Amino acid sequence: MVDVAVAGTSGTTVRKAYKPPAPDRFTLSSQRIDNRYEVLRRLGEGGMSYVYEAKDLTRGATVAIKILSPKLSADQSSVQRLRREAGLAMRLEHPHVCKIMRLGETEDGLIYLVMPYLRGELLSDREAKVGPMAVGMGVEWLVQICSGLQHAHQMHIIHRDLKPENVMLVPAGDGTDKAVVMDFGLAKENRADPSMAKLTATGIILGTPEFMSPEQIRGKELDARSDIYALGVVAFEMFTGKLPFAGRSAQEMMIARLRGKPATLRQYQPDFPAPLEATLMRSMAAEPDDRFGTALEFGRALLQTADDPGLATKLASLLK
Repeated sequence: MVDVAVAGTSGTTVRKAYKPPAPDRFTLSSQRIDNRYEVLRRLGEGGMSYVYEAKDLTRGATVAIKILSPKLSADQSSVQRLRREAGLAMRLEHPHVCKIMRLGETEDGLIYLVMPYLRGELLSDREAKVGPMAVGMGVEWLVQICSGLQHAHQMHIIHRDLKPENVMLVPAGDGTDKAVVMDFGLAKENRADPSMAKLTATGIILGTPEFMSPEQIRGKELDARSDIYALGVVAFEMFTGKLPFAGRSAQEMMIARLRGKPATLRQYQPDFPAPLEATLMRSMAAEPDDRFGTALEFGRALLQTADDPGLATKLASLLK
């Protein structure tokens, strides 16, 4: 699987009416977009978009193209939201955050994002393949994610939908993988802006229920500490293969998150390091004030639990 971040465009475009094909017939494979991108194959799809592998004919580079679902291309709120995603994510420049290169629109009204093609594996797929992660490896990825989130948070951008499916493990060139945070599709600029308010007014239904912070479930104003909570849940699942709240449905787990306390990691992994468990439990505190105040603070706390001096030295530069 692939993905990385987004780019934006300036200026005003005139949108043409778009008549979407039947969902089961929609495909762009073997087609060209704007006479520049030759679409090779579909890589995946989500609720709002399709992702394709393509070749940039002007540069000879392989790229990934994320295309808004045809049935949503005529929906101005969806288009506006995708444009906002591009505008926010193109400001992010960090080795552990996705990069988006371009936002465009085809002649027949399809909105698309162009991203570098990354060869790697989603964290969710790695978890399904190998089960609970080794502590050292997991801490390294978590610190890298904290570093990327800190970069975004400093630019007043929060992710809102951090989950294993939005983290990609990319070969780092030294025999290890690095974690890259993808898909700021639910990203929200943490500033008062009436035009943003309309787009995020339905925030309670945005995001992935299993990883939402209590304040996001309640539809409250969010800040960086909501991402910290979500990363704590990601870490819990990464190390145990379980979620910290039980429930037969996403709704039951959301209610449990509002009314109860998370399970401890040692309930599933009795020999799990106590200092690391304490750090992760703090990140999942029900009240934002009881969590780490910043992703940088969370990352430093994670680093202090590392038993490997070499790993601590390797990662320390990410948390300056």
